[in-house]
Amino acid sequence: MPALTDTKARNAKPAEKPYKLQDGQGLYLDVRPSGAKVWRYRYGQASGRDGIYTIGNYPDVTLADARRAREWARQQVKEDLNPTQVRDAERLQRHGEHANTFESVSREWIDQNRPHWSSTYLHQVETCIGRDVFPKIGSYPIRTVKAAHILEIIRAVEKRGAPSIAVRLRQWCGQIFRYAVMTLRADNDPAAALYGAIKRRPVRHNPPLDLGEIPRFIALLGVYGGYRVTVLAMELMMRTFVRTVELRKAEWAEINFDDAEWRVPRERLKMGKRMLPGEVHIVPLARQTLSVLRELHTYTGGRRFLFPNLRTPNTCMTSTTINNALKRMGYAGKFSGHGFRSTASTMLHEMGWRSDVIERQLAHAERDETKAAYNHAEYLTERREMMQAWADWLDGMANKARADGSAPTALPTPAK
Repeated sequence: MPALTDTKARNAKPAEKPYKLQDGQGLYLDVRPSGAKVWRYRYGQASGRDGIYTIGNYPDVTLADARRAREWARQQVKEDLNPTQVRDAERLQRHGEHANTFESVSREWIDQNRPHWSSTYLHQVETCIGRDVFPKIGSYPIRTVKAAHILEIIRAVEKRGAPSIAVRLRQWCGQIFRYAVMTLRADNDPAAALYGAIKRRPVRHNPPLDLGEIPRFIALLGVYGGYRVTVLAMELMMRTFVRTVELRKAEWAEINFDDAEWRVPRERLKMGKRMLPGEVHIVPLARQTLSVLRELHTYTGGRRFLFPNLRTPNTCMTSTTINNALKRMGYAGKFSGHGFRSTASTMLHEMGWRSDVIERQLAHAERDETKAAYNHAEYLTERREMMQAWADWLDGMANKARADGSAPTALPTPAK
């Protein structure tokens, strides 16, 4: 029987009953009364089981496509496999791989960790992975992602001048792969082979102001010509030495003028996960600090936040505001907002205050797990005395600069 041609297939008309146009070796076109034309392959297996493998509709599946499908099905039959079952299994596997792309597994991993991360860290993970990783390999089935893919990504990030982000991306990708292995969607962690591929630059951990620089810094605050609220933010950072995020997101409802206390909720604290729900960190407010807050209240007291964002007042000050102000004051690369904490810690230790009291006021997590429970009132009387002594000492440093004539009268001229 001559082989079927495309012209015969195209011109085949429906009849009252189904009929077949044979092509050979079990392949035929099943012409239905409805006008549908379906490619089918009839086979017999060595085990004695016969069957029909449906390939697809003509003309969506061409004659050439149907012949290729027949050869594939013949090979399955030779191996005593049911071609329909093999095809369905492959289709399910492809569907599963699509559902288990690197991006889908990553987002699942993020959701698993969301309750345990701070909002700042969560934002960093989502932003960096979304910007640098998903566009490159997000659509790949996670089993197909290799070390070479990750290496290309982190080297590109390093090349643009962000080696610290590159190192973190390798770490996060490794955690994602390990999560995929744990949930049986990957066999190994290819990112593990890239340990040390990117060298992180040495980090200067928030260097403090030295003793001689403190009077000058206080004087520079006095001649800062920018937004007054920004000056008051730096004043509060200096006098309370809280973390930048704790200051930026501070709300007026947390300030108690009568008790001279600022109660920072656990959700905003680095050590918050070790605290009980509803627990707070108390920041005693010295007389000078209360004075700063009262002035600030005249500017932002009608808002939720002490430091609302200028453009969107229903949100808080951005994370770059204080460091940009310090840059304008001539401290770019020398001193950051977090450096207020190391400055206070250094000076208070030199003044003789007990380390336990200082550490509690800094809201540092207890390293000893047996002492990890947080008591917000611990050393509170001594901490009140210390915070007032710190504010008095700062005033003394400012008076010294004015008395000896060393206080600057203008901000330094930016280097060209």
